[in-house]
Amino acid sequence: MTTKVDQASVTQKSRSLSGGILVDLFVRLGVLPFFLVIALVVFTLASSKFLTVENVTNVARQSVYLILVSLGQMLPLVTGGFDISVGTTIAMTSVVSATAMVWVTSIWPEAIWLAVTVGVLAGLGAALVIGAVNGVGVARFGVSPFIMTLGVQSVGAGVALFITGGVPIENLPYSFGDFFGFGIVWGVPVPVLIAALAAIVVWVLMNRMRTGARLYAVGGNIKAANLSGINTRRTLFLAYVICALLASVAGILLTARVESGETNLGGTIALESIAACVIAGVSLRGGIGRVESVIIGGFFIVLVENGMNILQIGSYMQMVLLGSLLILAVIIDQFRYRLLVGER
Repeated sequence: MTTKVDQASVTQKSRSLSGGILVDLFVRLGVLPFFLVIALVVFTLASSKFLTVENVTNVARQSVYLILVSLGQMLPLVTGGFDISVGTTIAMTSVVSATAMVWVTSIWPEAIWLAVTVGVLAGLGAALVIGAVNGVGVARFGVSPFIMTLGVQSVGAGVALFITGGVPIENLPYSFGDFFGFGIVWGVPVPVLIAALAAIVVWVLMNRMRTGARLYAVGGNIKAANLSGINTRRTLFLAYVICALLASVAGILLTARVESGETNLGGTIALESIAACVIAGVSLRGGIGRVESVIIGGFFIVLVENGMNILQIGSYMQMVLLGSLLILAVIIDQFRYRLLVGER
């Protein structure tokens, strides 16, 4: 009798311990580990082509662009805002950089790398303007991040269409696409190297520099941060500028990949980047987020899209499923926030 009671007690304690570990994992990392395991199991059982080295490598390459944008999106989210103009930033970068490259090559046909350099700098400059406008609107004038970035998205899309007339800009230097789109250095694709470098920079910024601590402080309690001497306006401004610059890097790499300046690049990337961040545990309330989790979150979104493509799920239904995933992640984020503040 005593043995049965002891066994029941041990079983109950082990269940409590395992449940406590799962709750702690959920609070620390968010819903991402659970979603990732579910996706791997479902898609692996559904298709033998999914969990192969070739397919996983392909997903890693495709996820570079979303990871870059998600790393940038993380900064406004950590401050309690978000940037839905990242898609327009990519389009403007693509159009402006392509226009600059074509213009330089028309004057100096032999100066290929000069044209590439001018084009890249012009694209980054266009993104800097977008980020600065967003930053000034949110930080200086107190405009809602949703309204501000929505307005900038509309304006930027109109400017991009005006520049191109709705027609892709072609005849870019071959070396641009060959290096930034398909180049390999030390056996690693150039876009992957650039994304890895950007991830390291953002990690250092958020974990080893005062700017990162200030971003978390502003998202945690902007009034308390202001009273403690933090320049909250400058911190918010930097968040949107850096977000735009990282989206611009993704825009340059995408332009090199398609080898033309396109106004429709990054059409759905705002939704996808926010979904990647929220699924990765970045709280919509601000003050919470980990760089390494965001990287895995971006990879996860592309992995899910890849799995749906393998299963031949239509593009319309994919939009429905991704939107539903975002809604579910937001609901779970609210529950996680309650656990974080001790409302169990």
